[in-house]
Amino acid sequence: MENQVPETDKNSKFKKWFKRVGIGGLIFFTLKGFAWLFVFYFGAEMFQECASK
Repeated sequence: MENQVPETDKNSKFKKWFKRVGIGGLIFFTLKGFAWLFVFYFGAEMFQECASK
């Protein structure tokens, strides 16, 4: 029971992390995520086309 972290401490850690990364990091990781989704989707589509020939 003594190891529980108060909710406010969790929020302050998130705010500290977000301030460090900033809006540029948020945009970068969002675009990176979309890029990987694009690669997996079209990569699988291309693989299915090659396998059917």
